[in-house]
Amino acid sequence: MGTGALRSRLFNSCTLALSLALPLPLAAQTQNSAEDSKTSNSFDLGQITVVGQADSLTVGSSSVSQIAIETFNRVTLDDAAALIPGVSASNSGGSRNEQLLFIRGFDRFQAPLSIDGIRVYLPADNRLDYSRFMTPDLAEIQVAKGYASVLDGPGAMGGAINLVTRKPAKDIEVAARVTMDLDRDLDASGYNMFGLIGTRQDMWYAQASYTRSYTDHWDLPGGYVPTNNQAAGERDFSETEDWRINAKIGFTPNANDEYSISYTRQEGSKNAPLHVTDTATQRNWSWPYWNIDSLYFLSRTALSDDLLLKTRVYRNSFNNLLSSFDNRTQSSQTLGRAFNSYYEDVAWGGSAELALSLRETDRLSVALHYRSDEHVEFQQSFPAGTTEPPQTNKEDTWSVAGEYVAALTPALKATIGASYDWRNLHRAEEYGTPPGGGASAIFSYPLRNADAVNLQGRLDGGLDSGTRLYASVSSRTRFPTVFERFSSRFGGATSNADLQSERATNFELGGTLQRGVFSVTGAAFYSLLSDVIVSVPFIYQDQSVNQSQNVGDGESYGAELSVVARISSTFTLGGNYTWLKRDLNDTVNPAMQPVGVPTHKAFLFADWRPVEGLSFVPSLDIASDRWTVTTSGTRYYRTGSYVDGGFRIGYDLNDNVTVAAGVRNAFDGLYYLTDGFPQGGRRFFLSVAFKN
Repeated sequence: MGTGALRSRLFNSCTLALSLALPLPLAAQTQNSAEDSKTSNSFDLGQITVVGQADSLTVGSSSVSQIAIETFNRVTLDDAAALIPGVSASNSGGSRNEQLLFIRGFDRFQAPLSIDGIRVYLPADNRLDYSRFMTPDLAEIQVAKGYASVLDGPGAMGGAINLVTRKPAKDIEVAARVTMDLDRDLDASGYNMFGLIGTRQDMWYAQASYTRSYTDHWDLPGGYVPTNNQAAGERDFSETEDWRINAKIGFTPNANDEYSISYTRQEGSKNAPLHVTDTATQRNWSWPYWNIDSLYFLSRTALSDDLLLKTRVYRNSFNNLLSSFDNRTQSSQTLGRAFNSYYEDVAWGGSAELALSLRETDRLSVALHYRSDEHVEFQQSFPAGTTEPPQTNKEDTWSVAGEYVAALTPALKATIGASYDWRNLHRAEEYGTPPGGGASAIFSYPLRNADAVNLQGRLDGGLDSGTRLYASVSSRTRFPTVFERFSSRFGGATSNADLQSERATNFELGGTLQRGVFSVTGAAFYSLLSDVIVSVPFIYQDQSVNQSQNVGDGESYGAELSVVARISSTFTLGGNYTWLKRDLNDTVNPAMQPVGVPTHKAFLFADWRPVEGLSFVPSLDIASDRWTVTTSGTRYYRTGSYVDGGFRIGYDLNDNVTVAAGVRNAFDGLYYLTDGFPQGGRRFFLSVAFKN
């Protein structure tokens, strides 16, 4: 798309956000109360249990605020969450080229993603692309690392990520922001826009927001050497587009009770850049649509002075089309490798948590979670263009959890928790040649159920008002996906209906220290892994294929440190550092290494406000090498070290409007996080934001 057309598209798309914001500033200013302005915009009904801190611009040990997201221009989830110590962004490479997040080395299968406490789960394979999740309409991103409370539901083997949406805090609340992206040559390369309007009244609130992100292209660094697959300059097939609406209405009859209904609709489309050198295994894939729909009800009811009930009820859907083409022109589907693969998924479920206060200092909580997932898939194959009949997988997941919090002394608190999770598989269909042979037809895989027990405990203590320490242990599991149990992976694998859950036992010691202008948070952690799912060679019907089996084990360990120094009212320094070591044993492939996560990772920033309204925020993202593997899977090597410089200058035109400009990868460094897929080069942004 040309620069002129992109600018026209930007103008038309941004009209909605600005029309929400611009007519209302005077009315909004006159109706706001002082009390409302002090109220948090974070939707507390949608929060999960995490341990850590975050305030204003500073990046906490377990969350990122909207102020930090905006300041560092982190408009996608993978980019924003990577600000947190222990959280690393990467990409999958290969045909899908999805953006990933790792929590202390645990991947997207082992650390679930939720929105307002409701899990986002793709029952076929759960291969979430974190760059599809935009951040401008969020209040904060929460990350539980290692110890994730059993009350928040099953699957959090190594942690959990929760996106907390906004809730209005004023009589009339309006916000809008438009950001223009520029490439290395200062040509328009994309945009992000966001608009919100809401109201907070004595007994109710309502809000609607819209965010849209479009990337026409991004540029490779200047040091990139062209290949037959990829020229210099614009990265081929880097175009993406996403938009999301979120609406909620809530009822607050008193200071303790709250009832809210929310609706979210997200639609996206994307392409997948190709490996810059490999042509032997090249696949020409694109996703014409990648859509999520969610309707949910959340509540908090004080049944008495000592008894609190929280509930969640939801219905989610996911619709996806993956198209494979003959060649890189993506203009024809006439060869045997071309297809259209459709996913149509629906989930519904809910949870109830009952908390009883005991002896004024203790609390007993019990929770029940239920989720029903139905995955439907079918494929149109070429050159004939025939479409196979739909195949259905259906399973239910349950979890019963309990947690007791006791004050051992005025300064020492103990928490113990346990849960029992189970999964019932009702349907597992496939279309193809049945195991006994014959013509293609729908057949069923063996139906196997599964269960698991999870245990955890924690001690929290305060030595003084500025020093707190904690110690925790948590043994958690996660059930394998449909893909891991049954996918043939284009004929290269066979099913394993008896595949069991993985387990991680996580140990952690940590604490916080506040002395004068310094705030320090640190943790040391160790995880023991067992029954890890790996793909191993397997002989099936006299053919050599792969099969997922529970034959792996290993360990990961490391440390995190976050420091913030508020030198003065106008100058703050901050940063965090993570050291992580991972060892994963595959009894069949001794050469295998755990990919995707650097050994060393750091983020540093300064916030200088020399005069009122003017701010300078330089930052550095730093990472060492990480393991990756070639497309053939035969060679593991380390790559990806970088020092990525960022800078933002912002100016408040008045109390409502801020303009800003900045740069990412200021040094235009060339680096690869995964084999054959270079990261983007220097890029700039211009933004204007309004809030009342």
